[in-house]
Amino acid sequence: MAPKPTLEDRITGSLVGAAVGDALGGAVEGYSPDRIAERHGGRVTGIVGPWNGDAWRTARPIAPYHKGDGHVTDDTLMTHALVRVYDTVRDHLDAYAVADHLVPDLISTPRWIPELEAEALPLQRIFLAEKWLVARLHYGHVDPREAGTGNIVNCGAAMYMAPVGLVNAANPERAYAEALDIAGAHQSSYGREAAGVFAAAVAAACAPGADPASVVGTALDLAKDGTRSAIEAVAEAAAGHTDFESALRPLREAVAPFDTVGPDYRSPSLGARRPSRLHAVEELPVALGMLLVGEGDYRRTVLGAVNYGRDCDSIATMAGAIAGALHGEAAVPAVWAKQVAEASRLDLHAPAAVLAEVAHEVFMRDTARRRAHERAFVALSPVPGVPR
Repeated sequence: MAPKPTLEDRITGSLVGAAVGDALGGAVEGYSPDRIAERHGGRVTGIVGPWNGDAWRTARPIAPYHKGDGHVTDDTLMTHALVRVYDTVRDHLDAYAVADHLVPDLISTPRWIPELEAEALPLQRIFLAEKWLVARLHYGHVDPREAGTGNIVNCGAAMYMAPVGLVNAANPERAYAEALDIAGAHQSSYGREAAGVFAAAVAAACAPGADPASVVGTALDLAKDGTRSAIEAVAEAAAGHTDFESALRPLREAVAPFDTVGPDYRSPSLGARRPSRLHAVEELPVALGMLLVGEGDYRRTVLGAVNYGRDCDSIATMAGAIAGALHGEAAVPAVWAKQVAEASRLDLHAPAAVLAEVAHEVFMRDTARRRAHERAFVALSPVPGVPR
C-alpha cells in the first residue's frame, strides 16, 4: 500500500496540480467541447499549442495572449500572489491583507508573465474583475471588507483561493470563513460564496481518508443559496459517469439553470454576472462534478475539466487543486508539470514550500490561541473534568 501523502505533499500536489490544470485549460478557454474536438482532431489529452497557431499575437478575441504551449494564465499568477501574501503575513488573512499586500504586489513588482512572453506588472495581465481590486482599494480607498460590492460576479476571487484551503488543511469550516473574508475585497454574492466553498473543498481534500464524495459532501454542507443548489444538481448529474466524454453534456445541462452567462460563453446574456441568491458561478460546480466523474484521479478529472470548454482554465485550476490535494504530487503527471514549469519559466515547487512552512506556523499559532481561550473559558465557567 502506498504511503499516505503528508501535508507538504498535499500542498505541493494542490499548487502544482492547479498550475498544470490552468495551463492545459488555457489553450482551449472559451470554446465549446465540439469546437475543441474539431480544432484538435479529438479530445485534448495533454498540453497543446495556441488555438490560432502562430497568429496568437493578433488573433481575436484573445490577442495578445500566448495561451497554450504550457503557459499558465492569471489563475496561477493570482494564486502565487496570494501565497506571497501568506509568506509576508505568516498568519490567517482577511480583506485588509488584500489591500495592504496583494494589491501592492500586483502594481509594483514586475514578474515574468508567460502569456505576454515578457516581464511586466501583473496588473498588465489580470482582467477587469481583478483590476477592480486596484481601482477600489488603491485609488478609491474603499473599506476592504466591502470593496467587492459592485464588481461583476464571476469566479475571479474563487480561482486563486486554493492557498486558503491549504493553510487550513483538514479544517474546511475555517477555510470557508477565511476565504469569504478575503474575497470580500474582490467579489460579492455567489462569486464570493464560490471562493469560500472552493477553499473549503481544498481543505476537505487534505483530510486523512478524504475522497471525492467526502469533498463534495463538505462543499454541500457549507455552500449557501444557488451555489449549493448548483453543486447538488451537478453532483447528481455526475452520478453513474466515469468517463468525462459521456458527462460533458449532462454536467452543462445541470449547471445551466444557475449560470448567468448563458449558452454562448463569448456573448454573455444581459443578466450575466449580476448578484443573485439564486445563481452560481459555473466553474466550481463543474470542477466538483468532474472530480466525481474522474473518481479523484488527477488526469481524468483535469482532462474532463479541460474538454468541458468555456472557462475551462479556471475549471481545471480548481479541479487540479482539489485532486492534487487528495493524492499529493505523485498524482500530477510529471511530464506535464515539467513542461509547464519550463514553458512558463516558473518554479512550481517554491510556492508550495513557502506555503507548507506558513501552514505549520499558523497551526502552532492557532493551537496557542485555542489553549489560551480554553484557559480563559474554564476560568470563567469551570468545565467538569478540565483542570483550572
